[in-house]
Amino acid sequence: MTPGNNGASTPEDDDPFGYLYADGQANGAQPPSGGYGYPNSVNRVRPVGTRQYGAPQGQAAPPQQGAYGQPQGAYGQQQGAYGQPNAHYAAPETFPGGGGPGAPQQPSGHGGGGGRRGPNTKGLLIGAVAVVAAVVIGIAVAMTSSGSDDDKGGNEAGGDASPTQSQSSEPSPSASESAEDEVELPSIDAKAMRLGGSASLASDVEGAESDGGVYVANLNQPGSSVTWTVNGIPEDGLYTLFTTYSAAGEDQSMTLTVNGKEFGSKLNLGNFAGAKDGDFAKGWTKTYAWPTLNKGTNTITLSCADGDKCNVLLDQFSLKKGQVKN
Repeated sequence: MTPGNNGASTPEDDDPFGYLYADGQANGAQPPSGGYGYPNSVNRVRPVGTRQYGAPQGQAAPPQQGAYGQPQGAYGQQQGAYGQPNAHYAAPETFPGGGGPGAPQQPSGHGGGGGRRGPNTKGLLIGAVAVVAAVVIGIAVAMTSSGSDDDKGGNEAGGDASPTQSQSSEPSPSASESAEDEVELPSIDAKAMRLGGSASLASDVEGAESDGGVYVANLNQPGSSVTWTVNGIPEDGLYTLFTTYSAAGEDQSMTLTVNGKEFGSKLNLGNFAGAKDGDFAKGWTKTYAWPTLNKGTNTITLSCADGDKCNVLLDQFSLKKGQVKN
């Protein structure tokens, strides 16, 4: 048989380089001029894998399907013959908005197939502002709640420090004492008082607080006395009379008279300093009594009556309003 009536050629007869061999040349193979093969052969250039043996000449076999219905080929695209365009592939510049190396680029942020969108800075900014606002609101709420708790705690802790209207209408003892301290009441050195009986001034024993260290001595004889006429008492009431003196050895006591009336009990002149008998320099101390005084002028007398113990040195008298001990 000759190639012309040999029927459909078989793959082994389609040697594109048959013209290079002696048997091919004997069979009439010619160099390619638009195709390869023997005389009367058909230029059957087609994509690889599309040829179906036994199919009628001139009728292309359907493309083979790849995975998930895609045409088979590298990277999911049907490959054409070498040097031939692939019908399933098109260069980017062939699509709307595409361009070659010299084509103008689409502006960022606008529609178009070839352009590249930049980061959504507006959305990021809005998100950042929202986060900051949420943090600020949370801090404000926390501070408000803390302030309310502090106010409640302050009221509970300081309730006694802030008296109600009914409490403030009644003066407390501490407030009364403060007011008393503000009133300047008189005081006197013993040498300035009126002396009676055998009472006399002396200064040989050290430790007296009166001016010049002068005190009243010789009070241990019945009938001896000192009298203080005090002016400037602000109102009627109880007052505290402080007496500074020295006693040594045995405790002493003398009669106290206020405005001509004997005070209810003797004035206690005890040896509170613990001085030994006769050591008056170490026996200086203080005692007090709570007489009732009148507004204005009052007369206070300390005397040695029968049965009293009067071996003391008298230094000063002073007054405070109310019943106090210091």
